[in-house]
Amino acid sequence: MLTIDRILIRAPLDRVFAVARDVERWPEILPHYRWVRMLERRADGGRVEMAAWRPFGPAPLRYPTWWVSEMWVEPDGGQPVIRYRHIDGITAGMDVRWQLTTAAGGSVAVEIVHQWSGPAWPLVGSLAANLVIGPVFVHGIASRTLAGIRATAEAA
Repeated sequence: MLTIDRILIRAPLDRVFAVARDVERWPEILPHYRWVRMLERRADGGRVEMAAWRPFGPAPLRYPTWWVSEMWVEPDGGQPVIRYRHIDGITAGMDVRWQLTTAAGGSVAVEIVHQWSGPAWPLVGSLAANLVIGPVFVHGIASRTLAGIRATAEAA
């Protein structure tokens, strides 16, 4: 499964990076996040537990999601990167890369790439990842996350 979400944010790179890496604040600024807990801190990231809602339709129908990731923050080189490796939950083994790049006019292009071979379900794991988990859940949550990061960074 490969899922790519992109957004352009009209704010300085350092501000966008600060909002994106401050995952513990996400439940305050992203209404679809239920909680985020740092289970272990390191200078370059840590182990983080995240839980979000995946809303469906106009009614308040929403599905709970949960995962634990190792997180690495790489601010060097003028193009910051935030990486995650899911280590617990249905998406264990998923690799996630946030790439922030300065764009025209001082905007920031943010791209999130999720790569995963799917859950270890015989015969249907890859199908579930490619047909449901990636396009419905991963994209559904990532696109909302990017929109919230943009709103917060642009309003600051």
